[in-house]
Amino acid sequence: MDETGEDVDAFDPNIPEEGPSAPPPGWLDDVHGYQGHKGGEDDNPLYPPPPAYNPQPELNRNTLVPNVRVPTISEDVARDALLKFVESKWRYSSKPARNLTFKELKPITVYRYRLETYTEVRTSAWKFESYNGQPVDGPQYGMSPPPWDIPVSLPQRFTDHVEKVRVPHSSFVKMCHMCSGCGRTRCITCGGRGQKRCTFCRGHGRSRNKRCTALHQRCFLCISCHGHGFKTCSVCHGSQNLLHFILLTVTWKNNVADFIPDRQPDFPDKKFEKVTGDPFFVDESVLVYPIQGFPDQEICDVSTKLINEHLNSFSSTSRILQQRQTIELVPLTHAYYTYSGKDYSFFVYGMENKVFASKYPSACSIL
Repeated sequence: MDETGEDVDAFDPNIPEEGPSAPPPGWLDDVHGYQGHKGGEDDNPLYPPPPAYNPQPELNRNTLVPNVRVPTISEDVARDALLKFVESKWRYSSKPARNLTFKELKPITVYRYRLETYTEVRTSAWKFESYNGQPVDGPQYGMSPPPWDIPVSLPQRFTDHVEKVRVPHSSFVKMCHMCSGCGRTRCITCGGRGQKRCTFCRGHGRSRNKRCTALHQRCFLCISCHGHGFKTCSVCHGSQNLLHFILLTVTWKNNVADFIPDRQPDFPDKKFEKVTGDPFFVDESVLVYPIQGFPDQEICDVSTKLINEHLNSFSSTSRILQQRQTIELVPLTHAYYTYSGKDYSFFVYGMENKVFASKYPSACSIL
């Protein structure tokens, strides 16, 4: 008993302790077509599409590609590109770029192959919300449709998008698992007592044979529950019941694989990632087929390899909606020049005429 005559250890036994934050396994009902759910957190079964939903490739089918010319640039274009590059480097002088003498502009054939496979994946998870008398679309209105029979609006092709749909007829109301239907839970800070013992004298009023100086109180009001001993349930927010339902998640993703043959030891291939090329060949269909007869055999080989990899990776877990393969001619010119009697070189690459120069004649700030 404290000085006011109240028992500090007393609490209301009718107010339950906090239960699990998510429904425990076995708490939820089975819904036909969604039996993969076990309940609990991180339970998101993946539903492979039925065989009829995925196209089947035709055997021994190939795609022919037209021939293409390698682009060239003039000395003026190369010089302008180098000047823009120098302007972005505060330590570089523009004088060498203006006064250099070109020896050779050597165009290099660079092809970039790209395969895009646009897929749709469907997963689901149990969700819940406070039940406050809203309509309940439960099994009394019919059987829930299978995951791949639920209609959704397709986004623009080859764009990533996620849509969430509540599965029809999967809803039902159940007592809140956190508060056992009470609407509130015992405060874990004070154990439901509404007060906390003094941390100095532990509620005895004296510490080291002296009267406790902590405001001369044995107990303090619990600031977590404001002295009530309980808190509104954080799951049902006091409604005592929860509306459970299955939420279907539909994910559209554009899976992209790029390939550029590595044949220029003096030029870093990663530079190509930030520039565009001329897509002289574009082949789009539900399924595309390996390229054949192209002058660069390595492009033909990687086309076969990536197409097979995408089919094996995605057809078992997702629905393939569309494929697109492109071949870009990425401009790359190796410019050789002299300045002050010394030889130098730089690369001009991409439709944007970006420049890569490992060495430059001047590294001062004087223009």
